[in-house]
Amino acid sequence: MTTTIAGQVEELRAVLAEADIGQHPGELVDLLSGLEALKDTACAPQADAAVALDAGRRLQEAELGVPARRRGRGVASEIALARRESPNRGQKLLSLAKMLRTEMPNTLARSRAGELSEWRAMVLARETACLTREHREAVDAELCDDPATLAGVGTGELVARVRSRAVELDQGALVERAKRAENERRVSIRPAPDTMCYLTALLPVGQGVAAYAALTKDAEAMGMSGDPRGKGQLMADLLTARAAGLDLPEPADPAAPPGTGTGSGAGASTGTRTGSGAGVGVQGPPAAPDVPGPPAVPVTVNITLSDTALLAGGHDPALVGADGVPPQAVPAAVARLLVASTLDSTAAAWIRRLYTDPGGQLVALTSKQRFFPRGLGDYLALRDAGTCRTPYCDAPIRHLDHITPVDADGETTSENGKGACVACNHAKQAPGWREEVPDRPTHTRHTVRTRTPTGHTYYSVAPSQPGTQHRPAGQQGPASGARDPTAEDRAA
Repeated sequence: MTTTIAGQVEELRAVLAEADIGQHPGELVDLLSGLEALKDTACAPQADAAVALDAGRRLQEAELGVPARRRGRGVASEIALARRESPNRGQKLLSLAKMLRTEMPNTLARSRAGELSEWRAMVLARETACLTREHREAVDAELCDDPATLAGVGTGELVARVRSRAVELDQGALVERAKRAENERRVSIRPAPDTMCYLTALLPVGQGVAAYAALTKDAEAMGMSGDPRGKGQLMADLLTARAAGLDLPEPADPAAPPGTGTGSGAGASTGTRTGSGAGVGVQGPPAAPDVPGPPAVPVTVNITLSDTALLAGGHDPALVGADGVPPQAVPAAVARLLVASTLDSTAAAWIRRLYTDPGGQLVALTSKQRFFPRGLGDYLALRDAGTCRTPYCDAPIRHLDHITPVDADGETTSENGKGACVACNHAKQAPGWREEVPDRPTHTRHTVRTRTPTGHTYYSVAPSQPGTQHRPAGQQGPASGARDPTAEDRAA
């Protein structure tokens, strides 16, 4: 029988994977409850392991003479890879683990007992982060010392209780936290279903309410004046037009031929598999004849689709993205509408041809320069679909990184280059990290092998290009993700 905790976990996983769950309703409910408690309990040793890994790594790097400010730089990324999370999430999990171990012992105890989820523990830590250690320990004791205190309490109510208690303990700390929060105002974007996206603004409450009220008031006024668009459509179009400094499209002339539009959006570069693509503007499918579409936006947006999808009615999905915005897949029919709407307008449009081999690998480019030139940088961004190549990281590309560093004779080539976010590029500079491009069969996609200081190995395979036939994993090399370290890996 396995004696290590890691081995016991593997044995338990094997038992659960083959378990007969039965059919009796009462037993099924008990199973659901027990498994949920098991998940919550597992978070406690995960926190213990994260803190121990961080402490051990910092001690090891101190012995190696690494400056104090750089010790532990890659630990959060190691945790993220092990837990199949993004590096940003890995840093949050490490911070939570440290806080639970040092300042919130009762919260950790409730997790260890299977009574508190990791998310709810993170909520408790987040809402008390502005308090002193003494006050945080007081809130931790009041809410988590007795298990009955949290019985039946929803997450929203839990947040309200913590905030109320925090105000009683240190109102000034919350005021200072609100002031600091203003410096965190930002705008972000993420994909939404049906070729849409969420554009989110984090604003101080006063500005946010004022902006929403202004959009609401003007949209209602336009609706009362006979505009056929709904209130939500008008608010969205007003927001887009005002943010981009454009005129809002007017309702179409009822006498105009069906399908008459209001112009299209941005110029964009597109790529193809074996032939040419087309530069296109960003515009949704044609709206109803009497309802104008979204306003045209003069920003470059890349739409990458295969020649067959563009010219021969193919069904290969296309990719739509922009600088700093990871692409998302859209149906070929939608991409063709985007192309048509732009070519029918006065928006700038151009064609950029890209070529791939039968395995979907883009044609390589080379350069003698120390830094990646613009053309090669564009190539890497297209090959890596605008997203950091670290497994599980969804951050947009911010750095063009040499897989084998230049000081180790790494070349500035497409084969030795990859897109990375800032955090992942910095993490690999920590002692013990190593990246390389392994040998792979011909016509397989670009692959990066990462070895962490513990000897664990992770692979990242470049996304397949539009129009590329998806092949079984065995014909494409290893899938992105983790592989247990072998003796060969550790020796290397």
